Amino acid sequence: MIEVKASLKNAPLSAQKGRLIADMVRNMQVAEALDVLRFTAKKGAKLMLKLLESAVANAENNEGADIDELKLTRVQVDEAPTLKRLNARAKGRADRILKRTCHIKIVVSDEDE
Repeated sequence: MIEVKASLKNAPLSAQKGRLIADMVRNMQVAEALDVLRFTAKKGAKLMLKLLESAVANAENNEGADIDELKLTRVQVDEAPTLKRLNARAKGRADRILKRTCHIKIVVSDEDE
């Protein structure tokens, strides 16, 4: 059994939005997941597509895996540190802007479940 991981740290995307994309492709065959991500018009889909292609390339080059048999076994989206910024408002006040980030982990394997 071959299990290959790829991760993206501090992705400029909230974890909530990333989990929507992760739920779409979880437990799919890699070819099918790539098609779904290519035609999904969301920022998170583009990030996850690049990460999935990286995991597939790792499996092919490092482990000698057959791409057609690979399956997306685990997709995990966790919160990362939030960047805090200030936005000037009237009368010398300020509003806080939270720029959320996330960590994305993808695991592909040739396991038949």
